[in-house]
Amino acid sequence: MRRLQQSSCKEDFVKMAKKQYAVIGMGRFGSSVAKALTEMGFEVLAIDSNEQRIQEVVNTVTHAVSADSTDEDALRALGIRNFDVVVVAIGQDIQSSILTTLILKDLGVKTLIVKAQNELHGKVVHKIGADKVIFPERDMGLRVAHHLVSPNILDYIEISDDYSIIEIKAPSRMIGQSLKQLDIRAKHKCNVMAIKTGSTMNIAPYADDLIGKDDILVIVGKNSDLSNLEIAYSEG
Repeated sequence: MRRLQQSSCKEDFVKMAKKQYAVIGMGRFGSSVAKALTEMGFEVLAIDSNEQRIQEVVNTVTHAVSADSTDEDALRALGIRNFDVVVVAIGQDIQSSILTTLILKDLGVKTLIVKAQNELHGKVVHKIGADKVIFPERDMGLRVAHHLVSPNILDYIEISDDYSIIEIKAPSRMIGQSLKQLDIRAKHKCNVMAIKTGSTMNIAPYADDLIGKDDILVIVGKNSDLSNLEIAYSEG
């Protein structure tokens, strides 16, 4: 059983050579992040005040401990400032999320990523020191909406308030045509950054490169322009 005792947390983790992550909040999102990072080979400390949730993840992450993230002494005892990245994935308790974020910044955490429930929550944690704020529910909603508009859309990633990247499976009207013939930049003001063909990624496609049947295009552009592109090539 890979149970981590608070009294030895700091000493144990300081000795670790791999990049270290701490994930606070073992709800669906937090536990998913913690497990994925562990499977990728990173050292992960899972933290939650709920003992049952810790028991559910103790065998799927590197280390797990039951602790109150709003208790500064408890976080200090865990050596939280020694982690490369700390993810605050606390669910519905916005007050605890904000207080935890504030404590972590005061303790000198290097990189702090915070899950936000809504825009206001996001603004608050950003102002008090979160290096990156993520909105899982909103982002998933965006992906679903774009997929409904165009089933060929495989992924949709916001890179700023105005710009995003989409991965789109080549629609039938693109197949057999070159990037020059499609002229996506002129017609839709978007840029094709790469083309995936099976396991091969062409990160610098030429104008004469032809689009194949199962190709996936990685396209960047302004959100409004990407929406117009999706509608133009919609096959749903």
